[in-house]
Amino acid sequence: YVLCEIDPEGAGCRMVGYFSKEKVHCFNLACILTLPPYQRKGYGKFLIELSYELSKKEGKPGTPERPLSDLGRVSYFSYWKESLLREIIKREGETYSIKNISAATAIKSDDIVHTLQALNCIHHVDNRSIIKVPPKLREEFLQPSTDKEKRLHVDVHKLHYFPPSASKKSDRSEGKD
Repeated sequence: YVLCEIDPEGAGCRMVGYFSKEKVHCFNLACILTLPPYQRKGYGKFLIELSYELSKKEGKPGTPERPLSDLGRVSYFSYWKESLLREIIKREGETYSIKNISAATAIKSDDIVHTLQALNCIHHVDNRSIIKVPPKLREEFLQPSTDKEKRLHVDVHKLHYFPPSASKKSDRSEGKD
């Protein structure tokens, strides 16, 4: 998957980055690259978000191929933190599970647990694990931020993706083998 930036002066487009994904394994991202002149502009996080939106369309949670680089670890943790806090805060007052959060975000359960533990959001009460966002973290997350507002996001309404298995099924149903 290649991401390009359109030249505002009409000189065409420039490749700014790409990612690849494994079709067989649960990895929704195997390799990611943002070219040096385009780093620190949000394209990496955009590509990570796109990989998870594709996983949602496939109906299965994903995780990046390991080991992660230092920058990859920081980028993924930032993406997971933002996605999980958004989902948990949206569900306040409801009963939910790691499995529900995984289904909504397409983030694998292990990555959810690891991130929530690092954020001190998993608490043990009466032999049960409870997810609770600490008030300070909740406040920081809900605080308006120019970084959050300026960040590139995938417009899922404009994302037209048909997973390979879905395409094969529709071809078979139409008699195209």
